[in-house]
Amino acid sequence: MAKKFVMGRGGDSSSSSNRASYNTVRPAPRPHLAGNFRMKMMLLFALVAVVTAVVMTIVLAYVWEGQFRGYTRENMQRLAQATADTLSSEYQREGELTDEALEYARSASSASTEIGVQVIDERGHVLYDDTWAMLHGRRSTSKDAPSLMPAEADSIVSADIFDVDGRTVGQVRLWSFGSEALLTKSDAAFRTNSYMAIATSAAVAVLLAFIMGSFASRSLTRPIKIITSTASQIRGGDLTARTGLTGEDEIGRLGETFDDMATSLEHDIKFEHRLTSDVAHELRTPLMAMLVTVEAMQDGVLPSDDEHFETVASEVRRLSRLVDAMLHLSRIENGKRELKIESTDVVYMVRSLVSVQHQLFHERGLHLRFDDKTSRHECYADIDPDLIREAITNIMSNAMRYTASGGWIVVSVETDRKDVLISVRDTGIGIAEEDIPKVFSRFWRSDASRERVSGGLGVGLAITKEIVEQHNGKIIVESELGKGTKFTLHIPIVRARDQREG
Repeated sequence: MAKKFVMGRGGDSSSSSNRASYNTVRPAPRPHLAGNFRMKMMLLFALVAVVTAVVMTIVLAYVWEGQFRGYTRENMQRLAQATADTLSSEYQREGELTDEALEYARSASSASTEIGVQVIDERGHVLYDDTWAMLHGRRSTSKDAPSLMPAEADSIVSADIFDVDGRTVGQVRLWSFGSEALLTKSDAAFRTNSYMAIATSAAVAVLLAFIMGSFASRSLTRPIKIITSTASQIRGGDLTARTGLTGEDEIGRLGETFDDMATSLEHDIKFEHRLTSDVAHELRTPLMAMLVTVEAMQDGVLPSDDEHFETVASEVRRLSRLVDAMLHLSRIENGKRELKIESTDVVYMVRSLVSVQHQLFHERGLHLRFDDKTSRHECYADIDPDLIREAITNIMSNAMRYTASGGWIVVSVETDRKDVLISVRDTGIGIAEEDIPKVFSRFWRSDASRERVSGGLGVGLAITKEIVEQHNGKIIVESELGKGTKFTLHIPIVRARDQREG
């Protein structure tokens, strides 16, 4: 049964895990880098908590202070109004503010030793003042007696006393001893305790933020330390080192990107080593042949005739073709060979190519046929026609070299929903199952093909693979040893606009 192998963009047919190593002169790493970052993260969390606490304290102090002062003023105002209402009732009953009526003012001040009460008549004469008794140890009615009532109007609340006709006949005034904000000692203590509670909460919040910052920074620095360690391993020569980090967040994507980069680096370095080895191997054979022939002619072992000069010249031409092919492949891989995309009738192009190649195949005793499987006998696709012709020619040449005389090579074109499929099927020697993934490697030939004098350079299929991938396509290989091989090129019919213009 035929085996199938798919080679497309991003495909890797090699499963080698050999390590490559190299040494460079590099500066010593800075110590405690992760620790510094972690400490910075912890301090940043704490700083945010401090700033939040300070802002919260300022806002609360501004709002709370205003609300609290308003609350204490309202309490004092209610007490003043209640006292004034009582004295108004007594005045309306007695017709004047008697000493008995003023006792109600004394009872208002007795509710708290921190509250002062003063009663005046409509002419502003002081009828009662709490501070008289405080200063003289007795009740005094002297108008010249000093008072501890604040002079600022904002530090006093007042309520009018009315007679039966609603006329103001006096006024009750209240204030708080030792405070200009109408705050008693209890109120002031409550305010102080409130601010202390806010400050304590802020301190606890800063401490918790510092602790949370420690755990958060640890979770943040752990993947960074993994990436740093992996980078150091790769720098030290272990190209197989990977972070193993995954996820949808930025750190996870960074880890995945880093691993992809490391994989590409490993592949490129292995490819560079393999390419150097392959090129050296391919160049060694013709160079040795030329060297041996030239030395033999110099020593007189072989005559310096046209036959032996032609041997040297043929090897030089082979080397020239090999170098040209390698340069061409390098330009395609590096994107230096710019694609010239145009809408091309692939059916007509392949038919013409088969027609041109027909005589060459016939001279080799091979049967070459074109099979049009399209419904309309035409298929326009956005391709670089010169490169696609080169890719098809490489596969056809490969089929011609490895198909015995009398065999068949069939080139066909068909379409599916998105791609145009170009197939080259032969009845040649086929490819072993384990060798199918290697067919696109540079200079690779199977043991069976090495026994034949193919004359190939060993880079044709590698060039074909790069051409197809430049068109965002893929190649499918189906083969069975001793029965033949089929290469199928899948080329997208429509190329994206930005790719077409680029």
